[in-house]
Amino acid sequence: MMRNTTVLAAALALAAVLAAGCGSTKDDAAGGGGGAKGAAGGRVGVGLPLLTSPFWQSYNDYMPQKAKQLGVDALPGVNSNADPTQQITDINNLLNQNVKGLVVAPLDSAAIVAGLNQAERKGVPVVAVDVAPEKGKVAMVVRANNRAYGEQACKHIGDKVRTGKVVQIMGDLASVNGRDRSEAFRDCMKKDYPGIKVLEIPAEWKAEKAASGLDTVLNGNPDLKGVYMQAGGVYLAPTLQALRGKGKLVKAGDPKHIVVVSNDGIPQEFEAIRRGEIDATVSQPADTYAEYGLYYVKAAMEGRTFQPGKTDHGSEIVKLPNGLLEDQLPAPLVTKENVDDKSLWGNTVK
Repeated sequence: MMRNTTVLAAALALAAVLAAGCGSTKDDAAGGGGGAKGAAGGRVGVGLPLLTSPFWQSYNDYMPQKAKQLGVDALPGVNSNADPTQQITDINNLLNQNVKGLVVAPLDSAAIVAGLNQAERKGVPVVAVDVAPEKGKVAMVVRANNRAYGEQACKHIGDKVRTGKVVQIMGDLASVNGRDRSEAFRDCMKKDYPGIKVLEIPAEWKAEKAASGLDTVLNGNPDLKGVYMQAGGVYLAPTLQALRGKGKLVKAGDPKHIVVVSNDGIPQEFEAIRRGEIDATVSQPADTYAEYGLYYVKAAMEGRTFQPGKTDHGSEIVKLPNGLLEDQLPAPLVTKENVDDKSLWGNTVK
């Protein structure tokens, strides 16, 4: 989701990134994380962007479970209620509680930099989950490849529709996640499906904007053939309601069915796939977001560092254009054929 997507390193940890480390997350892997060991203990603060989305509710539920497994003393999550300014205040409040590490899911890729700078001044490492900051000194971003989200949605819709009109209900374009998904979907359609016209709804991760925007699109385009929802956690209910209200919520397999692909992988989406109301979702791994957000902040608190490369948990650490490191976790496409494969249920607390 949102989503609608890095770690603030202390100066010592940042310098160590340049000197040692590899993609493996095994503690004693060859070349895996040089630099002096730091203080391993201390409390970790957790910053949540919002809790109105089932995705973030699931992520929040996973946090204490994963913290216990990893031996991390994590405080209860602090909810910023979709307010980037409040998120900076929350970070400052956590720092004033003398936390030794922070795991934060940024609301705004630019605004979060002020919070990262606060933490850097206090020597507190920060891991960013789901959204990468535009800049700032960091050790790791824990995030899936959001361009792949848009591309997977494009191919699934494009292969079924071939020609006609589709709409993408976009996330907040102030977030790198919203930009990546939107641009990838648009670019893929232009390149691979020139017979498809892409309409767009800038919904900012807000259900009411998705509802009103889709209602307007359907009024002006009754021949719409596909919908790409960039955040099923907030867009699923209003999308199904809008389609139902126009008499267009037709099950998959019917010639009048509108192909719908989502992002998140929440239980409500799986049920909608089983009912034939939507066709697929890219399952964001809330469980591994929580696990590796905590893993990397613990590593940073211990002075361990990493470099680009394949990891031992099926992902790849890459260096972003702004120089930050990002562990790109797998995000599988869930369809009717594999919806009952529980290994893909990253947003259902087990």
